[in-house]
Amino acid sequence: MIIFVSYLSGVLTINYNTFNMSKRDDLIEKYAADIKDKFGEDADMDLLKKVTVGLGPSIYNIDASKVSGSDQKELDTVKNNYLIKKLGLPDNAKLDEALATVMDKYGSSNRNKHRAVIYYKLCQHFKKASVYDK
Repeated sequence: MIIFVSYLSGVLTINYNTFNMSKRDDLIEKYAADIKDKFGEDADMDLLKKVTVGLGPSIYNIDASKVSGSDQKELDTVKNNYLIKKLGLPDNAKLDEALATVMDKYGSSNRNKHRAVIYYKLCQHFKKASVYDK
């Protein structure tokens, strides 16, 4: 941590600057690396950050931050809470197909499927980044 102290015109100013990234920034970098590794593309960092922020404190909970591709209940939750409610998509077979495609590309043997990455890829797939501009 670096502390800057200045005294101008009778006013003491203290600025705290740090080169350490926040825990959220660390996770966003981890998600971007996962996108590069698993999907072979560079992440749109602005969108990835918005999706991650939108997930709130759940990104810090080990269980809530991951999605099990083999648990139908969990996939239904992604479909209902994210695709239908958040992105405003109609409930149809295209949602299941897109979710299956993302999960397949992420890798069935990969046990660490990050919710933020899945939401990011689904948001991209349906071209719904504008949802995060509000």
